[in-house]
Amino acid sequence: MFFGSKGLLGLDIGSTSIKISEMNVGRGGATLQSFVMAPMPPMTVGAGEIVDLSNVGAVLQKVVQDLKSKRKSAAIGMWGTSVMVKRISVPRVDKKLIAEQLKFEAEQHIPFDINNVTLSYHMLPFSSSPDTMDLLLVAAQNEVIRQYAQVIESVGLKCQTVDVSGFALANLFETNYGKFPNEVVAVFNVGAQITNFVALQNGEVIFCRDIPVGGSTYNAELSKNFGLSYQEAESLKLSAGKGQEVPEGVSQTLAQVSDMIIEEIRSSIDFLSVTNQGVKISRAWFTGGGSLTSGLIEKISNTFEMQGDILNPFRKISISRKLNAGYLQQVAPFVSISLGLGLRQSGDV
Repeated sequence: MFFGSKGLLGLDIGSTSIKISEMNVGRGGATLQSFVMAPMPPMTVGAGEIVDLSNVGAVLQKVVQDLKSKRKSAAIGMWGTSVMVKRISVPRVDKKLIAEQLKFEAEQHIPFDINNVTLSYHMLPFSSSPDTMDLLLVAAQNEVIRQYAQVIESVGLKCQTVDVSGFALANLFETNYGKFPNEVVAVFNVGAQITNFVALQNGEVIFCRDIPVGGSTYNAELSKNFGLSYQEAESLKLSAGKGQEVPEGVSQTLAQVSDMIIEEIRSSIDFLSVTNQGVKISRAWFTGGGSLTSGLIEKISNTFEMQGDILNPFRKISISRKLNAGYLQQVAPFVSISLGLGLRQSGDV
């Protein structure tokens, strides 16, 4: 997190929908008090950047009204090309001096203009050698942070916390599943435009990357091959995922796109291994609308020889009695980032 406060709304602005959650978090655990999800007009958010402020603002205004929360501070997650997370090694120094070195180190490792980004870091408890410290360096483009702040403030909220969507995903996972001290595990959130991929070791995020493929990749191929609109392709994809009868060639197209996605994931897993002393993922959990695509989870799990499971975002998070538990189970693949952001409290790092 770049900065934070207590009692935050978890706001996930995705490319096809906005999700917002209100959670109570205490020693006894977390309870979801309210949740609203609404579709977004096409082409309003792309690669993590807000393209159409007025349209996003209109949808956000509606979801905030429907949420009926008294809270006015929100945590938002950045994703896509506007934010980068990279593991780096720096000479071992006093912790108080790390922030001073961060700008110099960032200039060596990030593709952005250093004067136009906000920097943060998380120090990992293990390092590659006794003389160095390993950090997760985070760089987010200031212009995109301003976009989010502007649209959030336009509906009467305060952009209190700027997080990384992948970190929020990891936060939700650990809340529900705990730590895995003797293995490296992964979580994949297969969204519309991108797939958030995080790897964790003993509760620590050791790798975080947004892979530029997702559910829309399937829709684009179906639209091209069968002359369908985006929505028609989406319906066809969901029908195949439910095992319903679909036209000849649909399953083959879906399988080909899954192979494309797997190749993108492979390059990220290879990079994870290279930068983390050859670690191997033993288990993975999947969420996001794209994870519902027929056969995708099984194909990824088999390709990389890891156990694959569907992430249950409500495994240890209670649901308020005033909410429709059946509806929340239906939308469970879409809530993870919002809930992970809603779990953020003051003092988090």
